[in-house]
Amino acid sequence: MGVVNVTPDSFSDGGRWFDVAAAVERGASLLDEGADLLDVGGESTRPGAARVPVEEELARVLPVVEQLVARGAVVSVDTTRAVVAAQAVERGAVLVNDVSGGMADPAMASVVAGTGAAYVAMHWRGHADVMDAHDAYDDVVADVRRELAERVATLRAAGVRDEQVVLDPGLGFAKTGESNWPLLAHLPELVADGYPVLVGASRKRFLGHLMAGPDGTPAPPAARDDATAAVTALAAAAGAWAVRVHEVAASAAAVRVAARWRAAQVAAAGTTAGDVTTEHVTTEHATTRHATTGAAREGAR
Repeated sequence: MGVVNVTPDSFSDGGRWFDVAAAVERGASLLDEGADLLDVGGESTRPGAARVPVEEELARVLPVVEQLVARGAVVSVDTTRAVVAAQAVERGAVLVNDVSGGMADPAMASVVAGTGAAYVAMHWRGHADVMDAHDAYDDVVADVRRELAERVATLRAAGVRDEQVVLDPGLGFAKTGESNWPLLAHLPELVADGYPVLVGASRKRFLGHLMAGPDGTPAPPAARDDATAAVTALAAAAGAWAVRVHEVAASAAAVRVAARWRAAQVAAAGTTAGDVTTEHVTTEHATTRHATTGAAREGAR
């Protein structure tokens, strides 16, 4: 999943793709690098970011979604607002990537149920301006799994089908540093809960701290891409359905390595490798048929 930020204040790119034409060309470039899915967002969720008016978010996102779909791209919309999700799906988006898991807008679940779009429910405890204050867990893995299960129950009650749902552990959201690593280490447990899993580690703060210089200064976002690719390889090997990244080429290569690694493990165990092939670990076949996530489940196996 390649990131297309149509914002002036992204932590990652500082507004380089804020213009509609620039955002569309950026999306096309990510496709050329190997992205299977483009995630278009018009509101920054960097720590401390203020919300933008809904009219502004719509003006940023909809033209980019429409033009990328016209170019044949598989597009998701990164939004916490039901009205933005509904209008993006009307223009051809097939997946709604909601970092709030439906908590920011109670109308989101009914929109997802009504449209039948695939839906990423991320673990979330508050908007960007307050989320760091909620980094408190008894057991981060158990707490995140429980809270995601609560979101799934709410979605089901609103009529969302299980096959529409993808889960995201929410790296960096109400997780400022060390609490991210146990989630990655226990990713197979999240996968085993039965839903496709999206991992969004790209250029996050915890990777900046990991790659800090000798004086302790965190590496800047653009210097975190090598670490991101390493996380991609490990996440793919652990069974993640997709990774959300700002730079695609290295992560696409990492996914292929993970696919062969997993296939070799299966072969070494003396079992059939049919369920663990490059086709299954990469998302080409899944994203072209993922108006619901039945195909996404194949990609997670």
